[in-house]
Amino acid sequence: MNSLNTSLLAHADCDGAGQVWFDENILYVAHQRPPSGTTIFDVSDPSNPRKIAELPIPLGWHSHKVRVQNGIMVVNYEKFREGNDDFGGGLGIFDISKPASPKLLCKWMSGGAGVHRFDFDGRYAYISPTAIGFIGNIVKILDLIDPENPVEVGRWWIPGQNVAAGEVYPWEGYPAPRCHHPLRMGDRLYVSYWHHGMFILDISDMSNPRLVSAVNSSPAHPHPTHTCLPIPGLLKGRKIMVVADEDVAKLRPSPPAFSWIYDITDETQPMPISTFQVPGLDVDGAPQPPMMGCHQPSERFRGSIIPFAWFAQGLRLVDISDPFVPKQVGYYQPAPPEGFALASSNDVTIDDRGLIYLVDRQRGLDILETTLF
Repeated sequence: MNSLNTSLLAHADCDGAGQVWFDENILYVAHQRPPSGTTIFDVSDPSNPRKIAELPIPLGWHSHKVRVQNGIMVVNYEKFREGNDDFGGGLGIFDISKPASPKLLCKWMSGGAGVHRFDFDGRYAYISPTAIGFIGNIVKILDLIDPENPVEVGRWWIPGQNVAAGEVYPWEGYPAPRCHHPLRMGDRLYVSYWHHGMFILDISDMSNPRLVSAVNSSPAHPHPTHTCLPIPGLLKGRKIMVVADEDVAKLRPSPPAFSWIYDITDETQPMPISTFQVPGLDVDGAPQPPMMGCHQPSERFRGSIIPFAWFAQGLRLVDISDPFVPKQVGYYQPAPPEGFALASSNDVTIDDRGLIYLVDRQRGLDILETTLF
């Protein structure tokens, strides 16, 4: 392993993970593969993380995303390879007031393959479920004010997905539309839609999300859009959005995926103003295997420094204070887990102490310190 402006504080051995989330000295790790669902660690002493609870999931499904707020934990349930078809996809909603003893309050069923990613603000969940009658995943908003009885308050989709309603489906021979990751800021929802690009939605009326703008760099660009992360405040007088393409599901052989910086000062016309790639990774534009490049940014960050999970390149800390010239200011390149040729950093988050939590989709959790926060 090697590093810049970061150091390893602790390592916890655990199954490969899809997401990691911190809340009140408790760390929640959502796993990539069954039977591991969610593992909960006490990180009051971050140098000695203690496992305090585990939630399994049946074969045939995975629960690889987790969010916690206001004593409520939400996890996804999504079809994953072969196994128990009866479990059903959707969300698990838990009382986490006693983190060592999670209590299931409700299993919300989506229909179909389940929920992929989501955002949760303590009351509303902004999710990417499959839905009966639709092709691919769509946007839904659930009100969890009564977490035992979630209520759908709004939905949105690309015209053409609702085939049950007679909409003409225009994408035969092309990847199906797939809402990947909605993120809320204010009365806007910033939605990545895989190979169908990204959308900004006005959700001031949640019952009727309204399209503000759309951008799609595919099929000219071979990678799917993974995350659209709006940045609070202004940078150089501009409203900025960080957009990560994921280095998987390539439409054709290509060099590694990277991240874009968009100027959304005029949100009706998002404009790409720069890109960031790990220095030295893409030397000559030659195709490389998947999972060498970008995966996703942290939804939590400090100031203008965005932590990224960059698959085989580990953690990358990117300063976007000048959004026209994003630059790497720190990194942590972990050693591959035992039995694997490369690291595969899948997600990263930070806590209120400025510590960084990095998970590998194959195995392991690293807790890192940095001099930059």
